[in-house]
Amino acid sequence: MAQLDPGSPAMVGGLNVEVAREEGLGIGPWISIGAKIYVVDPHQPTVLVRLDDPTASWRASLQRAFRAVPIPPGAQPSGDQDGEMTIWQPSSDKLWEFFHMRLLSDGWHAAWGGAIRRVSRSPGYYNAGAWPGASTSWGATATSLPDAAGVITLAEIKQGVINHALAVDLPYPCQAIYSWPAQRTDGTGTAANCIPEGAHLRLDPSLNIPALHLPRLVRVMAKAAQKYGMIVRNQTHWDIGFWIESPPTTGTNPFYTNAAPSRTGPFHGLWPDQLMSHFPWNAVQVLRMSVH
Repeated sequence: MAQLDPGSPAMVGGLNVEVAREEGLGIGPWISIGAKIYVVDPHQPTVLVRLDDPTASWRASLQRAFRAVPIPPGAQPSGDQDGEMTIWQPSSDKLWEFFHMRLLSDGWHAAWGGAIRRVSRSPGYYNAGAWPGASTSWGATATSLPDAAGVITLAEIKQGVINHALAVDLPYPCQAIYSWPAQRTDGTGTAANCIPEGAHLRLDPSLNIPALHLPRLVRVMAKAAQKYGMIVRNQTHWDIGFWIESPPTTGTNPFYTNAAPSRTGPFHGLWPDQLMSHFPWNAVQVLRMSVH
């Protein structure tokens, strides 16, 4: 069994103080809907994605990776300030992701991002082997972990099973240090018990999740967090957050009806913070870290 980090009790104590703060303010912990992930077939035509200031020498290799990206018609970046979008082409085993992505009159533009070839054999983060000229500075997240990694998909919600670790974002991860698998950090937290980006959290393996009678979505998330864990991926400056894949732009949004949580959808009429108040935060543990 994986060993716990010596600082786990202190870090989890700080995490639960943060949970109580967010619950008191009614701002979280939260589940965001909107991770834009497009799976494309081998026949999807490719387009150029222009990087902002592509003449900078340190951007040249990423710009080459963005010369021919199979973006489908109607694709949209996330609606938040990060404007993230992921394109995955299983037939070529390639993935592209973008930060501050937008469609202008002359085509697609992005501030930054990353590309991975041989996705099925990737270690799960950007490094020199991800693409010719790649480095750990690539990627739309602050940790060099792909933006799509750890996102809860619509298919997983329907099946009631998540077979991977969850991505979790924290308000203020540690400043200046990070833990593998993260390759870098934007954390600004200075508390003695802060949690670094890249930290691998889990629910106590002895926790009897069925006995808690959790709402269905929370139960599915808790089982994944117990079996596979949760990886700290980003800083929010606001609340603890998880991500769900964005629903298709056509059809009915299964999560909300008339700007309120749908009673028949995965949220069962509850707001995300109401759902996550049932999550067993006091059973979280931090696994032993490799800090850099």
